[in-house]
Amino acid sequence: MKHEFIPQGVCSRHISFDIEDGKVHNAQFVSGCDGNLKAICKLIEGMDAEQVVKILEGNTCGFRPTSCADQLSIALREALAEESQTA
Repeated sequence: MKHEFIPQGVCSRHISFDIEDGKVHNAQFVSGCDGNLKAICKLIEGMDAEQVVKILEGNTCGFRPTSCADQLSIALREALAEESQTA
């Protein structure tokens, strides 16, 4: 299922990803630190979404209390909750 998320407090303006059988696929960020975000997307491809949340949640960026990776963990958590309600 395709998911869209608008991150808060970071440089990235949009996050999209699919969750299929609990695994993350096709993650993409719009804006932000291009190389780092592309690397994150490659690293999490096919990973269990719950495991990605555990790894990335709470990650900060400089003086900010969040990061694009942390925002992705929030998006994944929301998507997993949404999917469990529709199942």
